[in-house]
Amino acid sequence: MKVQKKILARKKELTLLNAIFIIGSIGAKFFFQQEWIYDVGMIVASVLGGLPIMIQAYQALKVKVISIDLLVTIAVIGAFMIGEYNESAIVTFLFLLGHLLEQKTLEHTRSAIQKLVQMAPAKAWKFTGEAFSEVEIDEVGVGDQLLVKTGAQIPVDGIVLEGSGYLNEANVTGESEQVHKKAADQVFAGTILENGTLKMRAERIGEDTTFGKIIELVEEAQDSKSTAERFIDHFAKYYTPLILIIAILTGLISRDVRLAITILVLGCPGALIIGVPVSNVAGIGNGAKNGILIKGSDVMNTFSRVNTLVFDKTGTLTNGKPTVATVQLYGKSATDYLALTAAVEAESDHPLGQAIVDYVKENGQEDFSKISVTDTAIKAGRGIVASVAGQRLIIGNKQLMKEQKIPLTTALQVDEQFLHEQGHSVVLVATDQQVVALIGVKDQLRQGASETMSELRKSGIKRLIMLTGDNQRTAEIIGKELGFTEIQGDLLPEEKADVIQQLQQAGEVVAFVGDGINDSPSIALADIGIAMGSGTDVAVETSDIVLIQSTFQSLLHAYQLTKKTVTNMKENITIAIGTVLFLLVGLVFGYVYMASGMFFHELSILIVVINGMRLLSFQTKKAKLDRNQFAKIKESIE
Repeated sequence: MKVQKKILARKKELTLLNAIFIIGSIGAKFFFQQEWIYDVGMIVASVLGGLPIMIQAYQALKVKVISIDLLVTIAVIGAFMIGEYNESAIVTFLFLLGHLLEQKTLEHTRSAIQKLVQMAPAKAWKFTGEAFSEVEIDEVGVGDQLLVKTGAQIPVDGIVLEGSGYLNEANVTGESEQVHKKAADQVFAGTILENGTLKMRAERIGEDTTFGKIIELVEEAQDSKSTAERFIDHFAKYYTPLILIIAILTGLISRDVRLAITILVLGCPGALIIGVPVSNVAGIGNGAKNGILIKGSDVMNTFSRVNTLVFDKTGTLTNGKPTVATVQLYGKSATDYLALTAAVEAESDHPLGQAIVDYVKENGQEDFSKISVTDTAIKAGRGIVASVAGQRLIIGNKQLMKEQKIPLTTALQVDEQFLHEQGHSVVLVATDQQVVALIGVKDQLRQGASETMSELRKSGIKRLIMLTGDNQRTAEIIGKELGFTEIQGDLLPEEKADVIQQLQQAGEVVAFVGDGINDSPSIALADIGIAMGSGTDVAVETSDIVLIQSTFQSLLHAYQLTKKTVTNMKENITIAIGTVLFLLVGLVFGYVYMASGMFFHELSILIVVINGMRLLSFQTKKAKLDRNQFAKIKESIE
């Protein structure tokens, strides 16, 4: 038993040695005319390649399963009996190569679970009666008061008792914008306090926290997935006994042992053994060349049947980061108010302020860092007021303008209302009792998203659904712009996973596209999980398909590629089975002999390989991209 395990564990090395001896034998025959070296090399190659196949056949027989390994074993022994050592060596090599290719592409990592566990909070500052002290997370109980400092993780789910600050909740909600938290607000374990200090009360701990549920859901979803039985093994249940019976009957009736063995040798479906793996490898290779990681042949088959695509919003449909979408200036002053605004916002860590700073930098105005800013006063939830370059600058929302008694013209209110309706956060800049600039900030759609949705429908996708932790109003703005008819906002990770399960129970074949830790349960639970390569490691490793370049053109290419690959597999299966039937019928009726049979046998292998390799050049037509959101919105305002 130990010897068998060692041999099976070395299958990759044995396949390599098998190939080396085959190549060496052919070289000895054609370059040095050494026939005996050719025969010896092929015999050694056959033994090396045949050992793991024979062991697998034996193990299958022990559990009363007649596998294709048994047919290959008998064919190899038969080839030895009639002196066709080259055929036995090549058959074993093709068979082992096919299995190795299948195993490699079907490997799914489970390290995502470990990474999730490592990201869970390990310690917390707990109030012990007199002061706060750091304790292990297991020592925190429901009702305990905890302290969270700037840069630390929220240790458990709970309620803010005192203090305020901005939280990065991307780990749970997937939203890129930092959220301001104050007394009575709910906070989630695993989220990060970017600034401020919070005193909180523990409400849910351990596996009951939202982050804990994410880990549990991923574990359950991955465990519920099983590799579908391969077509070849299913086919072998019927094919192997059939060939054995035909060979035995032929031998008994004709009393021609060589003919019976020839049936076994030619009946071994070499084209079938290599045809499906070569299609898989070529399809996966095409995907890799185009920035798409497809994790196995089962993924190919399942994704080709998907009829419902479900999307997360932030980081998936959108870029995942708020950016300045449009700027409207008022008045004819030559003063560069954008540079002054950036100088003030550079002292703030508010996400909208950072978006403005980044925008000014991108437009080549980095010298704002030299501008002197004094008397800065942050107006919580409304904006910021400061003195800069001899002027008092007021930067914030409409509420701040009213507090500062800044008049808002009718035209400005129309522009501001329009941007709000389009899902923008609006920043107003005022000085000398008048608004001088209006800035629209928005997490913008990924390039090509709208065009890709249209092409996906044409390719066979019937339902496009958006599930997001963002509010329903913002979700509907994005969803309607992309043509989604089903849009659900304000969802936690477990609620997204529930929707996926409901769709599956209704008979839909579902693919989920996401990018964050919060998406990993849905990615793992869906029939096909798709992760943006720019997303978290957990989402990427949990997924079945990774769009390395995070583009929607890649998503369209992946879907059409899998359909093409599955069609290619079916073509190869048809060619392989057709060839075997042709050879068997020809052998029985005396029209095909070993030499001619071997010619057609090897020709069928060459044909399926060439057919599979055609996938390497497969390309989808690139959708014609519309003008980006920035240009359209700016044009509408102007």
